[in-house]
Amino acid sequence: MSAVPAQGPTADGGALGVVRRGWRALAWYVTGVLGESDYQRYVAHLRRVHQDAEVPTVRDYWRDRYAAQDANPGARCC
Repeated sequence: MSAVPAQGPTADGGALGVVRRGWRALAWYVTGVLGESDYQRYVAHLRRVHQDAEVPTVRDYWRDRYAAQDANPGARCC
């Protein structure tokens, strides 16, 4: 007796899987655009490259980042 794969929208990911993947992709994009993952990347960099450096709090990280942007606006128009 051979096993017949289940049929339906969730058997192989189907429509529900597509919606979930789409939602994850959208969330990944939005958090990337808003810079939400920047702190995690910075902490990973500190731990990888500068093991002896103190890891700032999230609040300190963003305060310093915005201060640096205000001090050196670069190519911003405003």
